[in-house]
Amino acid sequence: MALLDSIGAKVKLPKAVGNSLGKLRANPRVAKGLEIGGTAYQKMRTIKLGTPVLVLACLSMITLPLPPTLLDILFSFNIALSMVVLLVAIYAQKPLDFGSFPSVLLLSTILRLSLNVASTRVILLHGQDGGAAAGKVIEAFGNVVMGGSYTVGIIVFVILVIINFVVITKGAGRIAEVTARFTLDAMPGKQMSIDADLNAGLINQDEAKQRRLEVTNQADFYGAMDGASKFVKGDAVAGVLILFINLLGGMAIGIFQYDLTAGQSAQIYTILSIGDGLVAQIPSLLLSVATAIIVTRQSDTQKEMGQQVISELLGNPKTSYIVALVLFIMGIVPGMPHFAFILLAALCVGTGYYQQRRIEKAAQQQAKGAPKGQGGGAPGQPENKELSWDDVSEVDVIGLEVGYRLIPMVDKTQGGELLNRVKGVRKKLSQDLGFLIPPVHIRDNLDLGPNFYRITMMGVTFGEAEVQPERDLAINPGQVFGDIEGTKTQDPAFGLEAVWIAKSDNDKALGLGYTVVDCSTVIATHLSQILVNNCSSLLGQEEVQNILDLVARTQPKLVNGLVPAVVSLGLLTHILQNLLNEGVPVRDMRTILETLEEYARKSQDAEVLTAACRIGLRRLIIQDIVGGETVIPVITLAPDLEKVLHKSLETGGAEGVGIEPGLADRMQKSLMEASANQEMAGEPAILLTSGMLRSTLSRFVKNTIPGLRVLSYQEIPDDKQIKIVSVVGNGQNNPNMQLR
Repeated sequence: MALLDSIGAKVKLPKAVGNSLGKLRANPRVAKGLEIGGTAYQKMRTIKLGTPVLVLACLSMITLPLPPTLLDILFSFNIALSMVVLLVAIYAQKPLDFGSFPSVLLLSTILRLSLNVASTRVILLHGQDGGAAAGKVIEAFGNVVMGGSYTVGIIVFVILVIINFVVITKGAGRIAEVTARFTLDAMPGKQMSIDADLNAGLINQDEAKQRRLEVTNQADFYGAMDGASKFVKGDAVAGVLILFINLLGGMAIGIFQYDLTAGQSAQIYTILSIGDGLVAQIPSLLLSVATAIIVTRQSDTQKEMGQQVISELLGNPKTSYIVALVLFIMGIVPGMPHFAFILLAALCVGTGYYQQRRIEKAAQQQAKGAPKGQGGGAPGQPENKELSWDDVSEVDVIGLEVGYRLIPMVDKTQGGELLNRVKGVRKKLSQDLGFLIPPVHIRDNLDLGPNFYRITMMGVTFGEAEVQPERDLAINPGQVFGDIEGTKTQDPAFGLEAVWIAKSDNDKALGLGYTVVDCSTVIATHLSQILVNNCSSLLGQEEVQNILDLVARTQPKLVNGLVPAVVSLGLLTHILQNLLNEGVPVRDMRTILETLEEYARKSQDAEVLTAACRIGLRRLIIQDIVGGETVIPVITLAPDLEKVLHKSLETGGAEGVGIEPGLADRMQKSLMEASANQEMAGEPAILLTSGMLRSTLSRFVKNTIPGLRVLSYQEIPDDKQIKIVSVVGNGQNNPNMQLR
C-alpha cells in the first residue's frame, strides 16, 4: 500500500489508471501483497551501497568513456576527498580514532587511478581539439603551473613527484613498517601486563577484555598501515609513468594520425599531460601527508596534532626568547632584510611573554586552590584543655606513606590512580584469602625523600622504595632481547632487574620482552606482595568473629555448636593464622569448622588442629599449587635423612633445635638446587614428607626458599598421583618413579 501510494504521489496518472489502482487497492489479497512489497522496498532503501557503488563506478571509469564535464566534477571530488582525509588525520587524537584510514586510502587510490585511465583515454582521443578537450580542471592546472613554458611545467612536476615519492612517501612507509614490527613484537608483553593487572586486582574482567581488544586493534591497524603505505608509493610511481605515456603517446598520435606539427603536438599534449599529472599528484600528495601524520602520531596522546605541537614547541618561554635574540642579531647585520627578521623577532618576544604570563597565572590559580597548611592564616590562640584518650592515636593496621612528589598519585583531582589501585588490591586479596583486608591509611611524610614511599603494618616498616613518577618501570621477567636506555634499578616487590624508562619508550621495551608498568602499579604490586606474605598478621579475633557471623547466616548450627563450646575464639584465630602463614586461604570455612568439630574434642593443640585442617583442605591446597593436573611432581627426603630429622625433633623439640648446623646447611643447599631445577622446568616445587616433619620443614624453608611448598603424605588426594623428581639426602634422582 505504501509503495502504491508513493507511486501515485510522485507520478501524475490518468484518471482511468487511477480508478484501476483504486480497485486494486480494494482487493484484500492485492493490498496484502502491496504491503509486503512496500516493506521490502523500504528495506532495500536502507541497504548501505556507498562502497560497492564507488568500486563499480571506478571500474566503469576504466572501461567507459567519460565526457569532459563529468571528469571536471570527479577531479574536483577527488581533491575534496583528499582534503577531508588530511583534515581528519590532523584532528584525530589517536591513530585508532581513524581506524578506517587504510581502507579509505585504498579506495581513494583506486578512484585516482581510475580517473587517470579515464583522462588518458580522453587526452589521446580528443587531445587534438585543444587544451579543453579533457576538461577545464586539467587545462587550468596545466596553464597555471607551466606559465607558458613547457620546461617550467615539467620541472615543477618532477619536483612535486620527488617531494611526494622520495621524501614523504618513503619516510611514511619506513615509519609504518617499523611501527608495525614493534607493535607486533610488543603484543605478548602488553598481554602479560594486562594479565598481571588482572591478577593483582587492579582491573576487572571487562576492563581487561577492553584493553586486549585495544591491543589487537592497534596491531591490526599498524599492520594494515604497513601495507597501505605501499599503495601511496605505487600511486606516485604510476603518476610519473602515466605522465610520460600521455606525453609521448599524445605527440605520436598528433603527428602521425592528425598531421599536426611537432610544436603543435607538444603544446597541446604537454598542457594536457602535465595538467592531468598535477590533478592526480596533488591529491596523492595530500594523502601521503595524511599517511605520514597518522603513522607518526603517538598512540597514547589525547590532544589534537595542532595542540600537541604548539604545547611542545612553544610551551617553554625561554625557547621563544632565544630565537628572538638570534633573529634580532641577524636582522641588524648589514645587507640582511631588516624588516623581516626584526618583525619575526618581535613576534617571538610576544609569544614568549604570552606563554610566561599564562604559566604564572596557572601557578597562581593552583596556589589559591591549594589547602592552607597549619601555618597559613591568622594564628589562633591555642585552647588550654586537659589531655584525653582522644589524643592517643591508634596505630594503623596498614599504612602507606609517600613523599611530597608522590602526592599527586593519591589525589584524584590531579588524575592520581593509586587509590583505585590500592582498592583493587584489597578487593582481590579479600576474595583470595577469605577475609576482609583492613583499609590502607595513606598519608604524606615529609621525613621521606620526595620520591620515596613506605609500607607499614602495625606501625612497623615492611617495605620502602624509591620511584620516578614521570617514568615507567621496565621489568626484566628473565628473558629479554636487548638492553634499553634508562636508570637501572630493582623491582621492589620481587627484586627483579628493572629499568626506569621514558614513557615514550614503552613500545620499544615491550618489543624487547620487558614488562612495563607505571608507578602506581609498582607501589600497588609491592603492597600486594607484602600483604600476601604477612596476611596472618591482619587476621585478629574481630575479623574471625565477622567471618563466623557471615558463615552463621547459612549454617548457624555448625557455628553455634562449635564456638565457643568446643573451640575458643582465640584458638580458632590461632589456627586460621597458622593456615594463612603457610599460604592456605581460609575461604572454605565450612570444611575448616567441620574438621575442628571432629578433632577439637580430642585435642586442643593448635598445631595438631592446623594439620587436621590442612588434610581437610587438601584438594584446595593441591589445586592452588598444580591446578587440575593428575600427576604431582614432588621432592622427597631420603629415608635415612628422615630418620635423622625425626630423632632431632625428639631431642630438640618441635622447633628442630637439635638439627646439626652442618646438616641443616647441606639440606638447605640441596633443597634450593632441587627447587631451582623445578622452576627451570616450569613445574611447581613441592617437598613431600611425613606429617610429623611437615610443619618444622615448612618453617625451615619459608624465608630461605619461598617458592618451595611443603606437604605431608596425608595431604595428597586419593585421585592424584605423585612423581618423585628428586630425592634429597642420597644424591640420586629418580624422575621416573611414580607412587600412588
